[in-house]
Amino acid sequence: MSLNSLASIENWPVPTAAAGVVRADGTVVGTHGPADRRFALASVTKPLAAYAVLVAYEEGAIELDEPAGPPGATVRHLLAHTSGLAFDEHRVTAPPGERRLYSNAGFEQLGDHVSKATDIPFSDYLHQAVLEPLGMTRTTLDGSPAKDGVSTVEDLLRFAAELQAPRLLDPRTVAEAMTVQYPGTKGVLPGYGHQNPNDWGLGFEIRASKSPHWTGSSSSSRTFGHFGQSGTFLWIDPDAGAACVALTDRAFGPWAVEAWPPFTDGVLTELR
Repeated sequence: MSLNSLASIENWPVPTAAAGVVRADGTVVGTHGPADRRFALASVTKPLAAYAVLVAYEEGAIELDEPAGPPGATVRHLLAHTSGLAFDEHRVTAPPGERRLYSNAGFEQLGDHVSKATDIPFSDYLHQAVLEPLGMTRTTLDGSPAKDGVSTVEDLLRFAAELQAPRLLDPRTVAEAMTVQYPGTKGVLPGYGHQNPNDWGLGFEIRASKSPHWTGSSSSSRTFGHFGQSGTFLWIDPDAGAACVALTDRAFGPWAVEAWPPFTDGVLTELR
């Protein structure tokens, strides 16, 4: 089958958009737009970086609960945005584990931590551990592991299939990454304001009961993923048995807040 709902991206007020859906068995249900075009991912880089960190964990290079980042924080704190680091500055604004402070700086410290532990630059480690094995040949990390990834819909659908049926990681590790870390922690979801709780896994945002949210009104509470300020998103809905990627070349803003939820609801309705 192909999904007619994907064509609604043509109505988005963006110069270029591409989208696609992949089932848990790796079947690409459909794509629309230039699925092989490279787009800046912004924070959709973070799930890729987190997956590489988890590979380093499984390889024994690091431990999730070893010290990393600011004093008292761990790899787990950094992955779950509870290290206390500021958004874009390497300064501490809260004790570890107290608040969900979304932090690019935290992911940059994660990259440094893995690089030191493996003696491999993080962009190279990501390539060797995740991108190359999944055949993501059009994906690169050109700077910060928080926000400087570039990829295509086709490549991210390969990653989304991996998240649903892991081959690079033990499924138990992936299940842990999709489990709420530090339950009950409140904080700001960028673009959507204060959320209590602001649930997060290991590098992946978890929808839970958040409102407002960038996914759909019919998205399950178990939906996880990430969106980026470059007008990009990736969600996986385990209840639907599918994942969706959308990439654009217009910065996130009110247009996305308005357009994304009905798009997702349309995709989910058609999948059902």
